[in-house]
Amino acid sequence: MSDVCFRIGEAAGHVYRLLEKDESTISKVKRALKKSGYDSETVLMAIGWLAREDKLFMEKIGNICVIKLK
Repeated sequence: MSDVCFRIGEAAGHVYRLLEKDESTISKVKRALKKSGYDSETVLMAIGWLAREDKLFMEKIGNICVIKLK
C-alpha cells in the first residue's frame, strides 16, 4: 500500500474513533484531525473511504453536512 493510501486509512481510523463519541460536522472533523497533522484533503478522502465502506450516515442541513456512524 502506498504511503498516501496508508495515511488515508490511518486518518479514517481517527475519524471513526472521533465519531464513536458523537456525531459531528465535516468542518469539526477536519479541525480535530488537523491537530493530529492531517490536511483537509486527507480527511475528506478518509470520510469518503468510510462512506464507501457503508460506515457513515450523512445528512445535509443547509450548508452543513452532519456525519455519524451507522
